[in-house]
Amino acid sequence: MKEVQNVTILGSTGSIGVSTLDVIQRHPERYRVFALSANSRLDELHRQVRAHRPRYAVMRDPDQAEQLRNRLRQEGSDTEVLSGVEGLIDVAAHSQVHQVMAAIVGAAGLLPTLAAVEAGKRVLLANKESLVMSGELFMAAVRANGAELLPIDSEHNAIFQCMPPAFEQGLAAVGVQRILLTGSGGPFRCLPLDQFAQVTPEQACAHPNWSMGRKISVDSATMMNKGLEFIEACWLFGALSEQVEVVVHPQSVIHSMVQYVDGTVLAQMGNPDMRTPIAHGLGWPRRLASGVKPLDLVQVAQLDFAAPDTNRFPCLRLAREAMVAGQTAPVLLNAANEEAVAAFLAGQVAFTAIPRIIEGVLERCSLVPARDIDTILKVDAEARRVAQACLHDISR
Repeated sequence: MKEVQNVTILGSTGSIGVSTLDVIQRHPERYRVFALSANSRLDELHRQVRAHRPRYAVMRDPDQAEQLRNRLRQEGSDTEVLSGVEGLIDVAAHSQVHQVMAAIVGAAGLLPTLAAVEAGKRVLLANKESLVMSGELFMAAVRANGAELLPIDSEHNAIFQCMPPAFEQGLAAVGVQRILLTGSGGPFRCLPLDQFAQVTPEQACAHPNWSMGRKISVDSATMMNKGLEFIEACWLFGALSEQVEVVVHPQSVIHSMVQYVDGTVLAQMGNPDMRTPIAHGLGWPRRLASGVKPLDLVQVAQLDFAAPDTNRFPCLRLAREAMVAGQTAPVLLNAANEEAVAAFLAGQVAFTAIPRIIEGVLERCSLVPARDIDTILKVDAEARRVAQACLHDISR
């Protein structure tokens, strides 16, 4: 009988975490929830702990962790509550954990995800910022520690499924010409440019195809999400920037493609539901039932493609420029974007201010080699300080 696998879910109350729990509970004979974590959603994590009875639960804030601890103690729960980055690292690298779903949004996911890699776990990577911020260091750690890195973003999971098994030898060696990274274009693909300044957070979070958290939804609306995925794809698959092309595909049925030197293009298709790549990662190389409705191509009827408009979506241009610049440019890009999106969601700046803040940070901050995590974290903090200054200048 196959050993039951213990799974830690970093970011269990977000959309990826909830979908992961849905897939896991369909296969109780194969998986056990070992640890769950949340940033600030105390009530949601409490409900998840009661339903799945993990060994550990982690709240980022110590005071909220104490509240959760008291609730569970009163209920007679055996779940141990940890807190902070240290708690996240502990449950990511625990000796009894087999797989780690890295689904914390943003830079906050870097250290626990890297800890899972350094502990040699199977890491299901839904936290693209880990690679955006520390791509070279991160991939070196995967190789040095024998970790299994399986991409969970629908696009990167699609590329992984379309790649030959030996793609680590280099794309040219396996006949890959380029990667075609698809994106829906978000809710404002056809919105007149003169209306962008009036876009509200509610409009930006209303994605036409996917159910996602607010930050990622705004990133999709600016197409920064695709920019971050572009950087992630370069690191994951050892691709040069010119080997990755972004293609707008409004239906979100083809999740990405790989083009070969003989003219073949392989595409992975499916309904836009994150349970498909999650099930693929959990079960790989075996296929698991995910609960996703089968794709009906007759109902879809039409598949459209277009080149992205970087005048409409300057964040996509900024991401490509940051990847080409190298060093700590992607760290600056990511930090500035997180600060700008948070300000937009809080109603402090207009939607059109997001790329302006990012560009301001990239212009004001010097680049240095991203040699170690301490350097990366210092650059991240500096970028956030500069982003706040840019935000202040814009909002005056």
